[in-house]
Amino acid sequence: MAMQARDIEDLIRESFPQAKITISDLAGDGNHYAAEVIDESFRDMNRVQQQRAVYAALKGKMDGSNGELHALALTTKVPE
Repeated sequence: MAMQARDIEDLIRESFPQAKITISDLAGDGNHYAAEVIDESFRDMNRVQQQRAVYAALKGKMDGSNGELHALALTTKVPE
């Protein structure tokens, strides 16, 4: 079963409660999403570390062909 945008945001929010999170359904099919996560905790991390932290927050929902989340284009940033 595909994940809903709200479910993705809720999982990310658990790890990044103060983040500005934007989730977009790219194809309108509930399987291909984009996420932008802006959080102060990223300030001392490089881009790879930031993205790994967000993927870890998804708690395995993208793991393998049986994952609930098929595709996520991820952008991470520190607040300006």
